[in-house]
Amino acid sequence: MASTPTSHLICIVSAVVLLIATTTSAHNVTAILEGFPEYSDFNHYLSVTKLADDINSHQTVTVLALTNPEMSSLTKHPLSVIKKVLSLHILLDYYDPKKLHQISDGTTLTTTLYQTTGNAPGNLGFVNITDVKGGKVCFGSAAPGSKLDSTYTKPIKQIPYNFSILEISQPIIAPGILTAPAPTASDVDIIAVLNKAGCKTFAGLLSSSGVLKTYLSAMKDGLTIFAPNDEAFKAVGVPDLTTLSNAELVSLLEYHAVPDYSPFGSLKLAQHPISTLATNGAGKYDFSVKTAGDSVTLNTGVDESRVASTVVDATPLVIFTVDSLLLPSEIFGTAPSPAPAGEAPSPTPNVSPSPSPEADAPSPVEVPAESPSDAADTQSDNGAGNVKATALLTLTLLTLSVILS
Repeated sequence: MASTPTSHLICIVSAVVLLIATTTSAHNVTAILEGFPEYSDFNHYLSVTKLADDINSHQTVTVLALTNPEMSSLTKHPLSVIKKVLSLHILLDYYDPKKLHQISDGTTLTTTLYQTTGNAPGNLGFVNITDVKGGKVCFGSAAPGSKLDSTYTKPIKQIPYNFSILEISQPIIAPGILTAPAPTASDVDIIAVLNKAGCKTFAGLLSSSGVLKTYLSAMKDGLTIFAPNDEAFKAVGVPDLTTLSNAELVSLLEYHAVPDYSPFGSLKLAQHPISTLATNGAGKYDFSVKTAGDSVTLNTGVDESRVASTVVDATPLVIFTVDSLLLPSEIFGTAPSPAPAGEAPSPTPNVSPSPSPEADAPSPVEVPAESPSDAADTQSDNGAGNVKATALLTLTLLTLSVILS
């Protein structure tokens, strides 16, 4: 039977639907590791530190997993220290067994998630990968004088060429990472941190309104603060906060905090409106999150504000600076009344700002166009999730127009 345009159309649409289904799925590291009980402790700490969200938000990443016995040497340390160590086991590049044995010149330095925090001086946030004689691949800190104590053991999961989980023999420990001071959330002086970060107007309002006590009370269960910088209060169109009632000012300040530990990686994955400390039965007081690459913007329904930097990330507390005030629609449902020109709410005493920007360090390793895993020892999934459905649909429509013309 001769083929017809309709049969062509059915075949093409079916193929594209199948292709979209296999290419738009994203990796979920905790779901994958749930099938391997020998890594349950490692998986647990990826979840509680929210490093899992960071992993899932990166398109290209390799996780160096540790078995439960190897994790036991880390669990005695504070959670903030465990997070630092584990972030050194998250490589921002793709490695599978074959690529490990094809490293140019036999050794390379690769960027880790720890490097992107801005808290890793020198080479402390890089990992040295060396293919030694006898077919053994060793890992260690890239800091001068560090030993290559950890070795590649076996592959766990690969999705070429985006996502990989490899088992290594023991933790990679950068010099001083276990002994460096590890402040907990209770050690953080919120007002002092905000003043130093150039958010002293916001800090002054927290103190004078009494909302700081609400923040401190919520902090033990997890707290994320979005602090507008001082320039945000002087921007054109900013409402006159002196016209707000005390209750409205309290709600506005509570709206700038979320009762949960949500570091940057978690924000990037947010798909639903996020509730705040101001959320109650009478009003939603929530906002949505928009992500474009590594840029995160908060949308209140009245205005938008970009997340500028991470000032503090001490589990379960994280403090971000934002470029604009977050204006809830429950208070500013219509165009807000602007503040008198050049005026802003009375700030706390002048303290020189010293922002702590969060910058992604470029990877020194180039990713080759092709690097397939060894078929004998690699579990692979060809759904790499890096082709956009919109592009596929566009291609489909163009193809159909040619066939039916």
